[in-house]
Amino acid sequence: MLKEKIKDLSKKFSDEFIQIRHRLHQYPELSYKEFETSKYIQQKLKDIGIDFEVLATTGIVGIIKGKNPDNKVIALRADIDALPIKEQNEVAYRSKNEGVMHACGHDVHTTCLLGAAKILNELKEEWEGTIKLIFQPGEEKNPGGASLMIKEGVLENPKPDSIIALHVHPSLEVGKLSFRSGMVMASADEIYITVKGKGGHAAAPHLTTDTILAASQLVVNLQQVVSRFNNPFNPSVLSITSFNGGNTTNVIPSEVKLMGTFRAMNEEWRFKAHDLIKNICKKTAEISGVDIDVEIDVGYPFVINNMELTEKAKRKAGEFAGQQNVEETEMRMGAEDFAFYSHLIPACFFRLGVGNTKNGITSGVHTPTFNIDESAIENGMGIMAWLAVSL
Repeated sequence: MLKEKIKDLSKKFSDEFIQIRHRLHQYPELSYKEFETSKYIQQKLKDIGIDFEVLATTGIVGIIKGKNPDNKVIALRADIDALPIKEQNEVAYRSKNEGVMHACGHDVHTTCLLGAAKILNELKEEWEGTIKLIFQPGEEKNPGGASLMIKEGVLENPKPDSIIALHVHPSLEVGKLSFRSGMVMASADEIYITVKGKGGHAAAPHLTTDTILAASQLVVNLQQVVSRFNNPFNPSVLSITSFNGGNTTNVIPSEVKLMGTFRAMNEEWRFKAHDLIKNICKKTAEISGVDIDVEIDVGYPFVINNMELTEKAKRKAGEFAGQQNVEETEMRMGAEDFAFYSHLIPACFFRLGVGNTKNGITSGVHTPTFNIDESAIENGMGIMAWLAVSL
């Protein structure tokens, strides 16, 4: 059976691809600067014997053709960028690029896709259709590498019938997988606010326009966007995450800068909220006598998993990993630029268990101690290969 052959090859290749993961982990690169990472992936594809092209400077698209290649086209996607985090893990393969770390598991995603590619290429006489391999830059930073890849034609020639991606999940034990149909992750927009006024001596506030007070009031006022204008059954988050102004005890500064994020699961509400944020800034400025500039950097839309595709993928995952190892993914207010694909073609974004509570592998993504149980590599490349040929 094809399923058993995929499992056997996943096991056979697992040590090789754990070493590939180590190499990727040691040399992480920030979004849109993944030059050496891209070269490494290209060399691995050449070694396997897979044709590819480069898009969006560091993105890569490979093609594997099985029997009857026009029968169906399935895309598999991995992101390749890292985060500006200093690694604290004491492991032989810790990051050699100071202040940069694969703290979100993109090294794992890339490794699993490369592993799946090798398996699929070995077995290409035993499955039908075409597999499109998408190694995508810039998931961690606006405007999102997915949007750039799409602009450069990643979903054309040939156009995929559907697209699949996995993401590491440290709170899910290794060996397990999780799926969710419908909306699964939120949209994400960045908020930048500058409060300007007449600074002066803190002992004479009547001669100033107090930017600190105005900015403080604005932080409180903005909480009305979610607490009073939004339906409480509509998931949404507005968080002001940075407040910078002043540098001494006796001076009211002339400028205060705020930053934050807005998350939503509804596109109509999302852009209504943008208008509300701008209006609250305007009204607060009028009341406080300051000027307030607001910029909303529109980021990724929400991730939506096609119901039919995801339910089928969940069943097929159960056949591969055992039904007892397939769970329901919780809805999350985190964001993913995989969303851009999911709004254009049927998509399935699922979670790969990488945690091991017994062995103390529990750190979350985006932390300096994030790591995985590396047996997840065998699981990840196997399930990606299996879903590619069975959906």
